[in-house]
Amino acid sequence: MDRVDDLARAFERFPGIGPRQAKRFVYHLLATNVNDRNRLADLIARIGESVKQCPECMRFWSGAGEICNYCGDPHRDDSILMVLEKDQDLAAVERTGVYRGRYFVLGGVLTLSGKGAIREHELIERVERRSANGLAEIILALSATSEGEHTADHLRERLSPLRSHVKLTLLGRGLSTGSELEYADSPTLSSALQNRKET
Repeated sequence: MDRVDDLARAFERFPGIGPRQAKRFVYHLLATNVNDRNRLADLIARIGESVKQCPECMRFWSGAGEICNYCGDPHRDDSILMVLEKDQDLAAVERTGVYRGRYFVLGGVLTLSGKGAIREHELIERVERRSANGLAEIILALSATSEGEHTADHLRERLSPLRSHVKLTLLGRGLSTGSELEYADSPTLSSALQNRKET
């Protein structure tokens, strides 16, 4: 059994990591002193002890309380719900300092072939509960990729029964086609958010 190859294959399971990059990670770890390797191994082993998933927005966070700091903040706007693909997208939106509403993290997108899993049922449940308490707008803030647009189309169809009292919007096209939200700079993302359009 080759430990180098085994660890490299484990790194290849991370998003966006290919075989060459995975091997570079392994050799970097081999060149690192044993204390740093042990600390990294300990952090990985214990991450589940301190990080949990918020039952409201579904993002991962660490802190006291049942819900995360964004969902527990009484100063955020309950009338707007932004639907995002992943936690990194939420962090990118927060960096803009423009948005003060609530969030929901889908946990992925649907592929054009129909594969992929999203937290669709949880989203519908949250939306139905919030629409009874003044929800006025849902922002489908998904990446400007074919999968992001396909997922937005699917959610538009699922949420269409609420259109009589809840507005559905998409981010404005400050984002170039094919770009992922996570990598958009703050001014571009702010512009896309401010120029969102009804869908």
